[in-house]
Amino acid sequence: MNISDVRSYFPILNQEVNGNPLVYLDSAATSQKPIQVIEAVDKYYREYNSNVHRGVHTLGTKATDGYEGARDKVRKFINAKSTQEIIFTRGTTTALNTVAASYGRANLQEGDEIVITYMEHHSNIIPWQQLAKATGATLKYLPLQEDGTILLEDVRKTVNANTKLVSVTMVSNVLGVMNPIKEITQIAHSNGAVMVVDGAQAAPHMKIDVQDLDIDFLGFSGHKMCGPTGIGVLYGKKQLLENMEPIEFGGEMIDFVDLYDSTWKELPWKFEGGTPIIAGAIGLGAAIDFLTEVGLDNIQAHEHRLAVYALEKMSTVEGMTIYGPKDAAKRAGLVTFNLADVHPHDVATVLDAEGIAVRAGHHCAQPLMKWLKASATARASFYLYNTEEEIDKLVSGLLKTKEYFSDVF
Repeated sequence: MNISDVRSYFPILNQEVNGNPLVYLDSAATSQKPIQVIEAVDKYYREYNSNVHRGVHTLGTKATDGYEGARDKVRKFINAKSTQEIIFTRGTTTALNTVAASYGRANLQEGDEIVITYMEHHSNIIPWQQLAKATGATLKYLPLQEDGTILLEDVRKTVNANTKLVSVTMVSNVLGVMNPIKEITQIAHSNGAVMVVDGAQAAPHMKIDVQDLDIDFLGFSGHKMCGPTGIGVLYGKKQLLENMEPIEFGGEMIDFVDLYDSTWKELPWKFEGGTPIIAGAIGLGAAIDFLTEVGLDNIQAHEHRLAVYALEKMSTVEGMTIYGPKDAAKRAGLVTFNLADVHPHDVATVLDAEGIAVRAGHHCAQPLMKWLKASATARASFYLYNTEEEIDKLVSGLLKTKEYFSDVF
């Protein structure tokens, strides 16, 4: 599939917003869905809607095949060893909370240390805050360089024999920084710590090989990678998951129930309580098929070209502050910025009047906003369906924003 033909598969892009063609630059928040995913979910509900694992009738068997088939697609997508290592969750947030509540509470105690960074999404901060409070462990933060990047020397200084868990985002949802996960994992393991990775902003845009990275846990969300909302993945090494207790009880995760005790199913089902997210998993499987056909290498190269172009064009706007690395080779396909003295919400409002959708606010990263000395920022994030022409429209909209507020004040 040619990257230039990709837009034709996204029906939502063929519309006007406020009298202008839609320019959707908010894929870091959620991506749009190709027709292949929409049709896969629609087909499930129209043709074989049924619960999984329970019935022996035709619809139940077909639904189970679709659900478990999606699990194997995820396994191949991230190169996990076994489908037993693939847990379906509601999203990245649930995946990270599961690690904290199950693995963390059973293995950490007072005097232990948890290491994260200032650039983390709230979903990769609060679970560790709560774990530290519950166990008496200490939460530590890796320092950042001026451009928001991490030095491996600082990782070596921060991670030590007391460190039991390191959790780092693979790609920052604000700075666009791509972190050296493989090297950080090696440092964590050399000190006896497990490595947790927030892959929400990485999985849609680049290849992830969990065996090559040697990470212990990975969480990511379907809705940021052309899949439905409400579905995500927790990957964990089998030996770790086998020794972890489930945190939700009932339904699909049960093996046998007695009056005063119960037993759980084997992996991966012991972590999937209740009726599973069947349609979501089938939709995620279709999204993986789509992304695989386009090619993750092609997607990453396309987004890199857009990032280079955006940094060049946006830097020409007077009063523009761009956060994160100035070198596009060090960042993913998003640009977070502030425009002169105009509040980011006002920037987003004026751009919306031009049909341009960007994000404004703290991006669920308030500690990073404090580190940046900014109460809020605006963010334009790119995906496989965006074009250089859309970035030109963004820059034109930013110039109109400046002109509008210069007239107001």
